[in-house]
Amino acid sequence: MILNARLALFALAAAACIAAHGAEADEPSFEQVGVASWYGPGFHGRRTANGERFNTLDLTAAHRSLPFGTRVRVTNKTNGRSVVVRINDRGPYAGGRVIDLSNASAQAIGVSGTAKVTIARL
Repeated sequence: MILNARLALFALAAAACIAAHGAEADEPSFEQVGVASWYGPGFHGRRTANGERFNTLDLTAAHRSLPFGTRVRVTNKTNGRSVVVRINDRGPYAGGRVIDLSNASAQAIGVSGTAKVTIARL
């Protein structure tokens, strides 16, 4: 009898864990608004935080907390242009900025210095 009660409690706990995990998957996707900048020539060919070589011509970006490999849509709030980039580095390290774009990513959305953007995880 005690064994059956323990098994029933274990089954309920497992069901609760599964339900909680499923709820996380249904949460709204990540979205962030802030200032974007770009980085490039001085970093071309250097290793990024995930170990790959930085290429200013790739559609990549640096973000402080999103997991490496995450794809995000970055939209320039001034002109409405957007680009999908892959997070492969950490940063930005300049205060007040939320994402550093590769040169190609910045050009794709018309950023020549800094710009206010929306970042949405895909």
